[in-house]
Amino acid sequence: MANYKSMSVAAHHLSAKMSILYKASMALALVGVFVLFSAWFSNMAYDSVPLLTFSLLSMALGILGITYSLYADRHAGIKNNGVWHDNLTSRGTIAWASGIILTAFYVILYWYPQVLGLGADGSANTGLIRLFDPLSKALNGKQASQWFVYGALYTFVILFLGIKFIVKYRHNKYQIYRTISIIFFQTFIAFLLPEVLQSLNLPYNDFKNIWPLNYYFFFDWHLDELQANGTFGIFILVWGILSFLVFTPILTYFFGKRWYCSWVCGCGGLAETAGDPFRHLSDKSVKSWKIERYLIYSVLVFAVVMTVGVLYTRFTGNEKFLFVGSDALSSWYGFYIGAIFSGIVGVGFYPLMGSRVWCRFGCPMAAYLGIFQRKASKFRITTNGGQCISCGNCSTYCEMGIDVKSYAQQGQDIVRASCVGCGICSAVCPRGVLRLEDGSGDIGSRAQEKRNVLFDELLNQ
Repeated sequence: MANYKSMSVAAHHLSAKMSILYKASMALALVGVFVLFSAWFSNMAYDSVPLLTFSLLSMALGILGITYSLYADRHAGIKNNGVWHDNLTSRGTIAWASGIILTAFYVILYWYPQVLGLGADGSANTGLIRLFDPLSKALNGKQASQWFVYGALYTFVILFLGIKFIVKYRHNKYQIYRTISIIFFQTFIAFLLPEVLQSLNLPYNDFKNIWPLNYYFFFDWHLDELQANGTFGIFILVWGILSFLVFTPILTYFFGKRWYCSWVCGCGGLAETAGDPFRHLSDKSVKSWKIERYLIYSVLVFAVVMTVGVLYTRFTGNEKFLFVGSDALSSWYGFYIGAIFSGIVGVGFYPLMGSRVWCRFGCPMAAYLGIFQRKASKFRITTNGGQCISCGNCSTYCEMGIDVKSYAQQGQDIVRASCVGCGICSAVCPRGVLRLEDGSGDIGSRAQEKRNVLFDELLNQ
């Protein structure tokens, strides 16, 4: 019976992909992407406004149509059918091609923006960047840069794939609320607000980007920019310091690292939306866990040493820190961690290593939060081992590579520094074994009290 049900669900998923609406929506989305590429490689003069509008609208309607065809006529519930049989989500040819294309795009974005059409020395843009000039001028009064184009596309992806994510996981209120939060913070706090600040001749600032993730916060050029902007600049400086010294420890104590990694962070937002189809590809082995711990805390130490070095040379006037110039330390970090690790590997490897490569192995903010979560946080995922049927869904779809099933089978609470509290393990559990809770050691007794109340109600019926 179970095999028959599984086959029928898989057949439904296949039929949805073969439907006319799905094919038409996919074609519409690809037309929008084609317009972007056409603008990129075109040397002809064109009116950017209708082309950009048509491209974004085509991709948006395409994504919404795909979402409707896959999930609208299905009951709310777990929907991860066929992920190991789809060429894109099982490290097939399409996955490798996608990884290569994403990696190439990030390389061009970071080091060869002129290939995207960035005008040299303030000259007019061409190609893909020119396409976004009208939107940039409307928001900040300036022509677009490669970073504006990236931010706009980044926000677009989180917005519409976030809608797809909400429809897919509509059976789980936690997923709906946190995805809305991700969309809000990326759209308004990370993208629109900084552009508005620039239009007012105020310094660009993403208020949710906290040190050490915002590794350049204490760099000389940034501190000079803040000081040059008077009261508002000082406000940003104070906000940044309080964010990592006060707000982060307090919020992590009550809510774990999920308050940031799964509800606020843009990197996490992209991983949860665009990266959702690839979450099962994360390595769950003990070897991977060991590598993860060595790498992520090494990056955190690197960030701390670099920041101390930058501040030391600024306030002492010495050119070197630990026999190395602080400029060298910051350039090494920016190149190897800020660009290669977080950008190229962090997103380009989604189709090959899962959606949280950067968050697992490199993000210094995740490491910083993880220390508080592991040692001094009320957050944990509680388990009811007696109800576990060992289906393995929780472990399979844990994007952070945690073998959740092994904890559940033993009835152990999951308190791991790496857990971002995304709640997908709970959302895909068919038995309600896993619960995200904020509390101390009395969680088990409270859960038992709830079971006793339920039992009494059943007896009294």
